[in-house]
Amino acid sequence: MAEFIPVSSFEIVIFGGTGDLSKRKLLPALFHRFIDRQIPADSKIIATARTDATRDDFLEIAEEACKVSTKEGDWSEEKWGEFAALLDYVPLDIKADQKAWAPLREKLSFDRGPTVYYLATSPSLYVDICQSMANADMVRESCRIVLEKPIGRNLETAQIINDGVCAVFDESQVYRIDHYLGKETVQNLMVLRFANALFEPVWSHHQIEHVQVTVSEDLGLEGRAGYYDRSGALRDMVQNHLLQLLCLIAMEPPNSMDGDEIRTEKLKVLRALQPFDDNLAKTNTVRGQYIHGV
Repeated sequence: MAEFIPVSSFEIVIFGGTGDLSKRKLLPALFHRFIDRQIPADSKIIATARTDATRDDFLEIAEEACKVSTKEGDWSEEKWGEFAALLDYVPLDIKADQKAWAPLREKLSFDRGPTVYYLATSPSLYVDICQSMANADMVRESCRIVLEKPIGRNLETAQIINDGVCAVFDESQVYRIDHYLGKETVQNLMVLRFANALFEPVWSHHQIEHVQVTVSEDLGLEGRAGYYDRSGALRDMVQNHLLQLLCLIAMEPPNSMDGDEIRTEKLKVLRALQPFDDNLAKTNTVRGQYIHGV
């Protein structure tokens, strides 16, 4: 049986706490870590969103989200009740005046260890959220902020967002995350490549003719039409998830498993790619429309 190491106590605020990402990924992930005894019972998980709901309303949403993603044998009302004791909800319109942030600020103690802000919202709101948190006295040295991809629509908007966030938080406090990299198969790529005596010696262009990266999912828009209208599937999948997979597949062995060392090798792959222009796009891409069941 696997042994899980508990983390230290913490408090986390999920902006967009009633949205798709929170319900499908974040809340179930936190619940699973809790039932594996990795999250101390004195930690605190606060969700906030524009939805005018009570804590009880949110608990119903969270329970349904966690129950759907949990194997039948792992679910129990007792476990859920213990986890639910950690949860809280604060309705907040991010665009409202500064007084509207007071109820959320009052929920934070900053004495449970790290305070994590997870921005599961549109990237266009990242800078506004950070500035409002600074004005509401919600930024400490112990705070961390998590930004979900895609950050901006192009280089210019990405730079504006990053500059705005880093005007409030130090770079060491900022975590830019691609949740796709949390998939077990993706995590296993590093071990498959660099710790496997069978594959590592032949993992090169001398032995491999070509590589195909396939995203095989049966998930549709699932209520995310508004997100895809703004971002599009290409920006959502290719420039984030699939390029990250490409880097893990093609990069050279890093000097260590340190995050900066891995990033350095990933950047070498990206800089070696040949950009697509209009002519290459015509001859080297295929556009198609999926239909139901295909």
